[in-house]
Amino acid sequence: MTDRSNYQNGNRRYVFIAAVVCVILVFTIRLIDLQLVNSAYKDWADSNAFLKKTLYPARGVIYDRNDKLLVYNQPAYDVMLIMKETQPFDTVDFCNTLGIAQEFFNKRIRDIRNRELNPGYSQYLPQVFMTQLSTGEYGMLQEKLYKFPGFYLQNRPVREYGYPNAALVLGNIGEVSKRHMENDSYYARSDYIGLEGVERSYEKTLRGKKGKEVLLRDARGRIKGRYEGGVHDETPVSGKNLKLSIDIELQAYAEKLMRNKMGGVVMIEPSTGEVLCLVSSPTYDPNLLVGGRQLGKNYTQLERDPLKPLFNRAIKGRYPPGSTYKPAQGLVFLQEGVITPQKLYTCAYGYPYHGGKPACHGHASPLGLNAALATSCNSYFCWGLHDMLDSRKRYPTVQEAFEIWKGYMVSMGFGYTLGIDLPGESRGFIPNSKVYDRFYKGRWNSSSIISIAIGQGEIDATPLQICNLAATIANRGQYIVPHVVREIEDTPLDTAYTRPRRTLVEAEHYDAIVEGMRSAVLYGTCTGLYMPGIEVCGKTGTAQSTSGIDNSACIAFAPCRQPKIAIAVYVERGGYGKTNAIPIARLMLEKFFHGEVGESLRFLEADIMNRVVL
Repeated sequence: MTDRSNYQNGNRRYVFIAAVVCVILVFTIRLIDLQLVNSAYKDWADSNAFLKKTLYPARGVIYDRNDKLLVYNQPAYDVMLIMKETQPFDTVDFCNTLGIAQEFFNKRIRDIRNRELNPGYSQYLPQVFMTQLSTGEYGMLQEKLYKFPGFYLQNRPVREYGYPNAALVLGNIGEVSKRHMENDSYYARSDYIGLEGVERSYEKTLRGKKGKEVLLRDARGRIKGRYEGGVHDETPVSGKNLKLSIDIELQAYAEKLMRNKMGGVVMIEPSTGEVLCLVSSPTYDPNLLVGGRQLGKNYTQLERDPLKPLFNRAIKGRYPPGSTYKPAQGLVFLQEGVITPQKLYTCAYGYPYHGGKPACHGHASPLGLNAALATSCNSYFCWGLHDMLDSRKRYPTVQEAFEIWKGYMVSMGFGYTLGIDLPGESRGFIPNSKVYDRFYKGRWNSSSIISIAIGQGEIDATPLQICNLAATIANRGQYIVPHVVREIEDTPLDTAYTRPRRTLVEAEHYDAIVEGMRSAVLYGTCTGLYMPGIEVCGKTGTAQSTSGIDNSACIAFAPCRQPKIAIAVYVERGGYGKTNAIPIARLMLEKFFHGEVGESLRFLEADIMNRVVL
């Protein structure tokens, strides 16, 4: 009996110990849940004792290259509420004060409580009811706020724009998405983030650092002042200011010239890679996408516009470069020894491809490189590509020859993104030999793809890449990656925007191309670019398009020696290069060098501004 009694007592002891351990585990698990996993209790406890207010920093302001203020901040107010603190109140009065419908009020309350739409919702924490009240709305609500328990106002700066220009360069800000919050813990629901343009690419520079204010409540929830004298408060840190390379006067003028047209204008300072003008047309006034309840409506209208004003054609548009590509071809042929500046090709019958001859201009034949560039001879560059790709003395196969050709194009900035400090840049398109091997089943030669010699066929480039070609020629073989930000407050620029890149073509070969582009202005297809006292070098482009109407293009730089500016103009469905692109480039160069357009060009200016090319 004694042994059995001892056995039973031992069992009871183990059961008791097990029970104690289970209780401890339950309490421990519950404590972990309350402290680390489930924040509801902590939120409730904190909300009873404290009100934690986010202090939003001033976003960095943006200037143009001449210190003209482009983007700045204005105070706006968000209506916040803590659900747990709301009590019955006159919702009709509340809605009338804010100028909203009762249906809107009810929907906002439902949406706030919907955890699918509002992840992390807690009835104890502040929620955004309405954003960006105007000053008038703020004043009216502030007077009556005591009638609406649970609601309070929070200050938040919003963007304002000093000019109705450069919308696609500057970009816009908007509310963060779930993806933004998942990717960066800095953001909380209803925060704002740069969505496009400089606002997006320099978001972390512009946004600054949020602060907070911890206020103490009494037992009735009334604010009694700062907790422990504000020792736990954090002061917000303003974002850094940016100075752009954009000249807003040039930008505004180009937008006027491109009104009622589709395409782009890009101007680059060759010595620095700074972009002075980057226009995509059609465009819009950036103030249309500034906060308030009209933002969504305005964005929807812009998004549905068939002319796509939200699409930045200057860096995203992919176009056949047409004859603006011929200087690049001449450089390759010179470097590879296919031609010399004196080598003559005939244009009497044209280069035979696809059973005919390429359309050409009236000029003497045979002709050398200088005259070919001046008159934009198609046959000359087609013969040059023929001699490069089909010569087995130079290269074992057409594929190897073509890859060498492509390497030169890539080194000049085609086929890949240049790396401009704006989001969404397109790479354009330069095919490789495998593309043609697949299409022609391995049996092809220069005649199969001859249209690429004159910037047609499979070749696509952006206006930015075409302008960069002009800047590279102006620099005799090197370029700095184009960029729109010139200075960042207290921060050096990325070395990508200060370090020159050289092409695969030796500098000595550029002189012949420069002379040919100068001749084009003196007596060839670019005489419309002639400027007294300034040596302008240029090249027209007339590119076939799928619409059946040619695109109008040109590139230019000036002065010929020690160039200060390079420009590219591309007008969709604009016809010959001299019809639209050349006059626009001429007016832009006049504006750049002289600050205004003289009387002799007023008629041309009015004509271009009034033209509709859509």
